[in-house]
Amino acid sequence: MLSIRATIPLTLLLLSGCVVGPDHKEPEIQLPVKFAEGGKASNGDVATVAWWNAFNDSRLNGYVSTGLAQNLTVLQAIERINQAQSQITVAGAGALPSLTGSGSHTISETKGSLATADRPVQNTSSGALDASWLLDLFGQYRRSKESASASLDAAYSTADVQRLTLISSVVSAYIDARYFQERLAIARANLKSRRETLDLTKLQLEAGAASRLDVVQSEGLVNSTLADMPGLETSFRQAAHRIATLLGMPASSLVLELQRGARQPVARKAPLTGIPADLIRNRPDIRVAERNLAAAVAQIGVAESRLYPSITISGSISPSLVNVANNGARGTSNSWSFGPSLVLPIFDGGSLRANVDIAKSSAREQYLAWKETVLNGIEEVENALAAVTRDKQTEDALRRTVRSYQEALSLATASYRDGASSLLDVLDAQRQVSTAQANLATAVQTTAQDYVRLSVALGGGYAVGGPTTSSNTVIAANTPKRR
Repeated sequence: MLSIRATIPLTLLLLSGCVVGPDHKEPEIQLPVKFAEGGKASNGDVATVAWWNAFNDSRLNGYVSTGLAQNLTVLQAIERINQAQSQITVAGAGALPSLTGSGSHTISETKGSLATADRPVQNTSSGALDASWLLDLFGQYRRSKESASASLDAAYSTADVQRLTLISSVVSAYIDARYFQERLAIARANLKSRRETLDLTKLQLEAGAASRLDVVQSEGLVNSTLADMPGLETSFRQAAHRIATLLGMPASSLVLELQRGARQPVARKAPLTGIPADLIRNRPDIRVAERNLAAAVAQIGVAESRLYPSITISGSISPSLVNVANNGARGTSNSWSFGPSLVLPIFDGGSLRANVDIAKSSAREQYLAWKETVLNGIEEVENALAAVTRDKQTEDALRRTVRSYQEALSLATASYRDGASSLLDVLDAQRQVSTAQANLATAVQTTAQDYVRLSVALGGGYAVGGPTTSSNTVIAANTPKRR
């Protein structure tokens, strides 16, 4: 017979058991050394880089800060973190001993026409304590807890995705609002110029130097400008409504504030692109995919553990007290039980093996999803970088175009006043100036939006105003831990 000293280590060894299933390893993918139009230097951790400060707009900065604190989608993602934290406790609880208690008290009496039927009032009090412990010999619950921990990491990173999406949406909507305000300002300036031309044409008509056709054409251009303005105002208000909703406010809350106007946002500097490998650390959507893969790999172990026997140790104690009311008789009855039980899967029609195959296939699917997320991220950076590199060229060319057409309009107007050219020359020049100004405003908007797309594609800014957080599991690329 084994001594207690020998039995204890053997028991601990038995209880520690073995954990079946593969251990998660960081996924690998072959990446280029640099982006096609980027440098070779890493930009490190950009989670706390407030890239929108490059627009030098305090109102925009305030909107982003408010959105991070109040956006309802972000708050929902945080609640999912709380759920995932509790799910870890649920996943690991099955491997711990359980103890339940119960108690009852009943009063009974029986009466009838037969003498033997009568039974006096009887009080019965009883209780029970039941304990059980499923020995996690093959790591079913340990793998379940591992999977839940990975899912918690994914929940943290999903919240980061929502923060980054929120920042992108707020900044993009703000850029749109200022764009439509700029278009409205251009339309008002053009309207003033065209009304002046109309007044001049009417004077020319009275002097016999112009025809009724000239007046009608000039009036048509004025009315065409008036027709464009309501649509631009509607678009501005829709952008303002979008910002308010993103900030968790009623849609019309910010219209008056935004109507005060400001210049179109222009980024004062370009973001550092880093290298493709930086995305694995910096982009939260890639971390979500990697953590989902880790959770799926752990589920393989859960499925494999069900192929093996399970042992449960259980016991119970059930005391009871009986008190007969009419004669004062009292008595107790106590019972207890203790022992292990073994469950051994023998024939299940192949379902347990099929569950293992399903878990393995799910893990492979998650790896492919991770790989796809990485490649999509690289594509987004490459596309945005290519656009940002060329946007300024388009913008500069359009600025020169506006100056040329404005000079042409000034010359055509002066010539028309002197009677040396026709009204058609003036109207054409006005159309050209209007179109060039609108194109320039669109180019400024496009440049700003491409800057946003590049910054978001690089995965920066979601942790501004708060610590970067993650659960206990260390995830890919030395992601900062969060608590």
